[in-house]
Amino acid sequence: MNTTIVVSVPDERLLASLEDAEGVECLLWDMSGEAPRNDIDLVVPPYWDGVRPLARLEGMNVQLVQWQSIGFDGVANALPAGMRLANATSVHETATAELAVGITIAAQRGFAEAVHNQTKGLWHNETRRGLADKRVLLLGYGGVSKAIEARLLPFEVDITRVASRARTEQLPGGETVSVHGIDELDALLPEADIVMIGLPLSDATRGLFGRERLALMRDDALLVNVGRGPIVVTDDLVAELQTGRIRAALDVVDPEPLPEGHPLWACENAFITPHNGGDSQAMHPRIVRLIKRQVEHLRAGETPENIVLS
Repeated sequence: MNTTIVVSVPDERLLASLEDAEGVECLLWDMSGEAPRNDIDLVVPPYWDGVRPLARLEGMNVQLVQWQSIGFDGVANALPAGMRLANATSVHETATAELAVGITIAAQRGFAEAVHNQTKGLWHNETRRGLADKRVLLLGYGGVSKAIEARLLPFEVDITRVASRARTEQLPGGETVSVHGIDELDALLPEADIVMIGLPLSDATRGLFGRERLALMRDDALLVNVGRGPIVVTDDLVAELQTGRIRAALDVVDPEPLPEGHPLWACENAFITPHNGGDSQAMHPRIVRLIKRQVEHLRAGETPENIVLS
């Protein structure tokens, strides 16, 4: 139990937060250059640099790569063979759910128009959409969507759950609910007032919402995407938004960052935030706690949490 675990972190803030961790030798390595040593027990790559830094791990002795995101699309092709990667389950779900519900309310209650009116000094009042009594379809039923559901239920919405396979699950309060399979999605879409995407990106989900599926959404429905941008075909979404038939609230888009002058910017019925769903002030203390737990797992010879690639 006195084993020292060597951990590399990409920034000074994480370094300072782990200085008091018992039995940890912490190294600063942002992975832009060669590693400070060949044997590092736990490597934490930078949050925003994507998969590119993972090439630096080739030939190293690493017990665990601790990813700072929940999603890990593209990582399997970049991670050297034989290395284990854990994602950041438990770090981002709450913050992502906060933003998902926030942009949904903003779109339903016309917050963007209110801001524009405020800058012009205009007092314009009208009846707005809301959440109460709306039919919400949650697409994907993992940690993020379950966190969204917990925050939506007090708004008195009617929730339909859709995942890769049909099943029943128990809510924290004990209620058993039905989860529909993805094969039922097309039949369920026309009934939803709000469609919220919380799926990871994979071969099966890439382009899931193209022209034909968007056309199944009911008039004036809201599409909310906090999963991954390429799940929605951007050109098809723009075409549908330009008709004014549906609306969108998007924290993720394709491409990212969305270029200046892209036609999606000009869609007045789209509410866009710059992919910061999980990036709140809650992230840092939560990733620190996760890293400390992983250190203890390694020290005890246990399997670390959240292993998604090995």
